[in-house]
Amino acid sequence: MQHDKVLILDFGSQYTQLIARRVRELNIYSEIHPYNNFPKQLDHYKAVILSGSPQSVRGDDALHPDLSEIRGKKPVLAVCYGAQYLAHFSGGNVAPSNTREYGRANLSYIKKDAFFEDISEGSQVWMSHSDTIKVLPTNGVLLASTRDVENAAYKIEGETTYAIQFHPEVYHSTDGKTLLKNFLVNITGFKQDWTPDSFVEETVAELKAKLKNDKVVLGLSGGVDSTVAAILLHKAIGDNLFCIFVNNGLLRKNEFTSVLKQYEGMGLNVKGVDASTRFLEALSGIDDPEKKRKTIGRVFIEVFDDEAHLIDNVKWLAQGTIYPDVIESVSATGGPSATIKSHHNVGGLPDFMKLKVVEPLKTLFKDEVRRVGASLGIDAQLLGRHPFPGPGLAIRILGDITPEKVRILQDVDAIFIDGLREWNLYDKVWQAGAMLLPVNSVGVMGDERTYEKCVALRAVESTDGMTADWVNLPYEFLQKTSNEIINKVKGVNRVVYDISSKPPATIEWE
Repeated sequence: MQHDKVLILDFGSQYTQLIARRVRELNIYSEIHPYNNFPKQLDHYKAVILSGSPQSVRGDDALHPDLSEIRGKKPVLAVCYGAQYLAHFSGGNVAPSNTREYGRANLSYIKKDAFFEDISEGSQVWMSHSDTIKVLPTNGVLLASTRDVENAAYKIEGETTYAIQFHPEVYHSTDGKTLLKNFLVNITGFKQDWTPDSFVEETVAELKAKLKNDKVVLGLSGGVDSTVAAILLHKAIGDNLFCIFVNNGLLRKNEFTSVLKQYEGMGLNVKGVDASTRFLEALSGIDDPEKKRKTIGRVFIEVFDDEAHLIDNVKWLAQGTIYPDVIESVSATGGPSATIKSHHNVGGLPDFMKLKVVEPLKTLFKDEVRRVGASLGIDAQLLGRHPFPGPGLAIRILGDITPEKVRILQDVDAIFIDGLREWNLYDKVWQAGAMLLPVNSVGVMGDERTYEKCVALRAVESTDGMTADWVNLPYEFLQKTSNEIINKVKGVNRVVYDISSKPPATIEWE
């Protein structure tokens, strides 16, 4: 089935992936390409969205896209930098703001237009820019203002071109999804036919065509992503899929055995490999977060290479890589987005490993993966599992890794997670975990002075992991959990709770 597509041109904004996600929530397929390297063949794209950027249109390093085959020929929605770009280089003027315009604002004026249908004055939007549009471009028509930003939205007469200074893709823009629907469905005429069922049908067909009768080895983690990837591949190639669950010594307490049990009855060919000693020895003495991630990635590949050699004629390595993994390691398509951190399953394979890579989920966000999993009939409890980082507890132990630190954090994490389940809080949290901090603090237990570890508990709510807010857990729960950790986990005498949101913090501490 051929779906109408939205082409999103990436100018380096960390919100670019959120634009794609919001568009897909409307059951419309979108693709992200760098502003300076997008497809020459544009027939399959029904509309174009220009993203924001950390750059300034006034700077010598301003990003200049070639819009000659787009402007006036396809509907365009320009967001933030895109809106400033169209103004500054098309007869308008962009100047520095007196103050950086960042955070929540409210639309104080809206012109009656199909673009703002079902959106009222007072609607909250999210601003994030240091320049402001002083003069609209040639043929520009003002559509909306806030108290501080006069030219918050405009359109260009004679084109199906709309521009907004705010970010509709961000959760804090309360009518952002409505605005995108107005542009894509009501104005541009998109069909909303890209659904989980259609993704399953088309992906299975593509996997069959690509893999044919080849054998594939897949790394299972017990989480949502690798499980959904496994079921998709199993539907496509059946017994030619060989699943391997590796114990890297950095899993949650008792997780190796519980995950293997979880897969019983799912029809998958799963082998458990205990490589914990190998991983912990490789990590010994390493305290730099990036080195820890890269070391885990290297050993992960080495273990898979060893296991792959035990399977006759295996040709592919399958991974549960998803979009946020890619965007936080490097721009998904080579664009200018900044690298936040490396992910252990992103970046290709070393030359010595003669396997090709297949990643059936690499264009999906976490919530989309869950919807696809539901379409595949995967158990809701498994789909509801919190995300867990590929490097495991290694990036929740700040500093070097030792077996004793792993033991401490596993015990702390188990008390925290089990407590969330007991208090019926687990499903109200998107991700939770504990961090072992590289500091000791003074405490008193009985009549004795202690000098032991401090742990930080973290619980966030999110839909995609790109932005997140800390969860206001009940004081009674935190009090009980803190007491239980300090009383039961030898080596810990202090518990703190992380109340940082993303941004500016990240969900993990490393």
